[in-house]
Order: sequence, then structure tokens, then C-alpha cells
Amino acid sequence: MIDLALDFAAKAHKGKDRKGTDIPYIAHPYGVGVILLQAGCDEEVVVAGILHDTVEDSPVTLEDIREQFGERVASIVEGCSEPDKSLPWEERKRHSLEHLKTAPEEVRMVVCADKLHNIRSMAAEYEIIGDKLWERFNRGKEAQEWYYRGVVESLCSSAKAQEPGSIFQQLRAEVERLFGPPRQSKSTQGDCGRP
Repeated sequence: MIDLALDFAAKAHKGKDRKGTDIPYIAHPYGVGVILLQAGCDEEVVVAGILHDTVEDSPVTLEDIREQFGERVASIVEGCSEPDKSLPWEERKRHSLEHLKTAPEEVRMVVCADKLHNIRSMAAEYEIIGDKLWERFNRGKEAQEWYYRGVVESLCSSAKAQEPGSIFQQLRAEVERLFGPPRQSKSTQGDCGRP
């Protein structure tokens, strides 16, 4: 099933590059799948990770995924997808942050792996080009920081988030590496089981 998902995602993202680079987009879904495999996720969760952007970023529909990969994979992909891409960025991200607080564990795992791969890619690029990185985004550094810190906070209620070395802990560490330690706020940012 993983091989089929890799082929399916490669076709869905064919000809697309990662934002502001000449890296083929498919490197991202592959990377998410690897993170999920390393985290010990089952095959259907790994497949959902590989397919997580297909509905948002290609002509693929949830029904296509349901037919090819089954109801569970389609449900996870749906849980990782923004419901209305026509809404303003801030509104979509606020919705996602609220959704993550109560989303099923397998959706949280895929979203965490997605954001972990993204933040690692961003950090690697930042080492090379510095603050020019933020010019690639419609919303700059401040908005990206708000969103990624919000993802970490939203995922903190997960039992797996408390496990040392979990992908949740890795995400928190990578966000802090790129943006610095969290500033205390009225929400206290949550420590996500900080050791």
C-alpha cells in the first residue's frame, strides 16, 4: 500500500516544486512518510501522511483516496486538510489550531510529521539564506512563528506528546531551534512535557 501511495502522490504532485525552491514537491510527502515510519506508525497512517496534501494541492478528491486506499486513510487525510482554502490565511490557521486540540491521534501524528518536515526544511534553508527565507511566504516570520508555536501548543494534549523523543517533542525542539525559546504569554504556551 505504501508503494501505491508513493506512486499516487508522485502523479498528483508532478511538476510542482516546494515553495521558493527547485526541490520537487514530492520530496515533502516522502519525508512525512519516513518520519511516520520511524515513529512506528502503522501502514495506513504512513499512507495518509504520504497523501496528506493531495486533496488540498491537486485535483485528487477524498473519494479518489477512499476508492484507492480505504475509509481510514481518507478520514485521516480529511482530518489533515483545511476545509475551505478560500478563507483568509489567519482564519484557516486558527481553525486548524482549534481542530488539532481534539483531533484523533492518527490525524495529530500526520500533522505533526508534516510540520516537523516543514520546520526542518525551513531551518536548513535559513542556515543558507537567513532572513530571505521569510520572503517565500505570503505571511512573514512573525506569522509563521505564531502558527508553528500554536501547532506545538495544540498538540500538547496528546498522550504521545509527553513521550520523550516523540515526534511531538522533536517538533517542539525544532520550532525552538528556528524561532528561539518561547516567550511567556497569557496562555503560558504549554510545555508539552518539556523535560
